[in-house]
Amino acid sequence: MEKNKVKTHSGAKKRFKMTASGKVKYQKTNKRHRLTQKATKRKRIARTVGIADATNAPALKKLMPYQ
Repeated sequence: MEKNKVKTHSGAKKRFKMTASGKVKYQKTNKRHRLTQKATKRKRIARTVGIADATNAPALKKLMPYQ
């Protein structure tokens, strides 16, 4: 019996990527507009990559089955 293909969630594939070790990484928020009034420290922290929490990672991996 053939396996059914699962569609990748379009929103998830734009927002998340998988690391080589299987963790889910994402870009932090607050770096898009109105940057002049935000503190330099806040913008610097937003530059770093976020790693999804272990409790949320399995749900995100289901949305991206072929990554």
